[in-house]
Amino acid sequence: MAKTVAKSIPQTSGLLKEAEALHSAVSDLVRIYQFRDRDKICCYDISVTQCYALETLVGLGPSRSQALAEALRLDKSTTTRVVDALVRKGYVERLPDPDDARAVSLRVTAGGRQLYERINSELIAQQMDLIRDLDPEVCTAATEILRRLARAAQARFVSGVSVGGCAPACGTDGKCG
Repeated sequence: MAKTVAKSIPQTSGLLKEAEALHSAVSDLVRIYQFRDRDKICCYDISVTQCYALETLVGLGPSRSQALAEALRLDKSTTTRVVDALVRKGYVERLPDPDDARAVSLRVTAGGRQLYERINSELIAQQMDLIRDLDPEVCTAATEILRRLARAAQARFVSGVSVGGCAPACGTDGKCG
């Protein structure tokens, strides 16, 4: 895929090689983290998506379902299923929204916050093991690079720029299959 992009946009061969190497490294990292997170988080009887929702609600505070869906980049029905599971398990509760009597606000329960803190502290401990032997300057630089890449990817996502158009088998609504 990177070679197709390189043909349509004038690039120096050095930039192309760096972009290919970055793509490969980020793909490897994301793949490893997805499996690591799944294996670690699922030990607590919640899915990775449920954990992301819990983490998001901890960060946002009480929120409407639509705000959670937007933060997670999920559609409303998927978000509802995720929240329903967290409510059944006692980690999230639905309360009347203080600003709109017709709306519902989602809030993390004390048990949900404890679960989030336990999972988060274990994942942070794993990060400490990974960076223990690195120079502090390298860790700081790596963190800054990852944050900048995340912000750039976020900006592209929000603006509607992604990896290109849909494959020919996809419909005009962007849905495939």
